[in-house]
Amino acid sequence: MALHWFNPPVPVSGERAGMTHNVSTVEAASELLLQWTKRGPKWNHAVRVCMACLADQATPQEVRKAFRAAAIEEGKLRTAHEGAD
Repeated sequence: MALHWFNPPVPVSGERAGMTHNVSTVEAASELLLQWTKRGPKWNHAVRVCMACLADQATPQEVRKAFRAAAIEEGKLRTAHEGAD
């Protein structure tokens, strides 16, 4: 199965302090969403958009926008330079 890519990647904080995930596929966004705990309305929307994209009913860029909003809601969004060595 081909991955559904989007660009630019969405940088989110990882499980350990200082870790950053640069998420650039619908599949990776889906996996991370399922690990998050707050699960507010933006999380719910992002999950639905991921599922729609995997069913060819939404675009990867729509997923990127929804995933970024969910990351903000979750407090996980990082700037590109955060966590850089």
